[in-house]
Amino acid sequence: MLRFRLAPDNLTVHFMRLRRFSYPFSAVMSLVSVAMFLFVGLNFGIDFAGGTLFELRAKQGAADLSSLRALGDTLNLGEVEVQAFGGDTDVTLRIRLQPGGDVAQQASVEKVRGVIADKYEVRRVEVVGPRVSGELVQSGTLGVVLSVLAVLTYLWFRYEWPLAVSAVIATMHDLLLTVGFFSITQLEFNTTSIAAILTIVGLSLNETVVVLDRIREMMRKYKKLPMAEIIDLSINAVLSRTIMTSTTASLALLALVIFGGHVIRSFSLAMLWGIVVATYSSIFICSPVLIYLGVRLDGRAMSSTTDEDVVKLSPAK
Repeated sequence: MLRFRLAPDNLTVHFMRLRRFSYPFSAVMSLVSVAMFLFVGLNFGIDFAGGTLFELRAKQGAADLSSLRALGDTLNLGEVEVQAFGGDTDVTLRIRLQPGGDVAQQASVEKVRGVIADKYEVRRVEVVGPRVSGELVQSGTLGVVLSVLAVLTYLWFRYEWPLAVSAVIATMHDLLLTVGFFSITQLEFNTTSIAAILTIVGLSLNETVVVLDRIREMMRKYKKLPMAEIIDLSINAVLSRTIMTSTTASLALLALVIFGGHVIRSFSLAMLWGIVVATYSSIFICSPVLIYLGVRLDGRAMSSTTDEDVVKLSPAK
């Protein structure tokens, strides 16, 4: 019986030859991500920024986005964000927190309702106050920090320290580029975005562990091969599995992006980005670190290594 394979068994792609390009590229992307986060910031949704969200549907014809955006000046509500989703008749309208507390916020809701009642059906109204949004920011940040620390602790005990260092670098690389992705695209950052970040950290960990486990296995099997060749052999051995996993998950997420609607759009796009970044980092960021660190029989890093160094690895803990 013939079996379908995404990659041949005897594939010999020299991935490590590209590390001299992947590292500068990732460094530039990381710097851009940091700069965008510091100077542009994230597009916080109602969950974190507070305010009122209206989900509207035009009673006749398509929704007029320009007239809805003008409500901010007409009603003296400040900046109004309007975004179409689903069909031409569906739209979301968001107004920021109004000075004056809950009373002013409820008054702004009634103003909007009174103006749009003739042309639009109000399907949903969501109001989030400053206290609730502040608590969500603190809880979300704490959840991300604790989960990342737990992942890094696991990696540190899971591998000999040079392998653990490479895994930590790859995980932090993926986390940084994901935050940069939200800053550059200005996708709405809300509680589902926190879920996306935590999922991407888990995905990055999974891809990294698969590659590092095979590298450690190959290092025990071929103790006199150069490090670069061992890594290339390991990546080629798991390449079919990596392609299959990434493709399957990407197809599912692509369906969510197209048909899932506005509510989970930021989550789906972030997850698509996370799959690409996690796969890339496990091959071009995590693995080359071992070439620069090197490993002796006792597990200590060499002072200087090259591709021709003989590499040995201590027994698993």
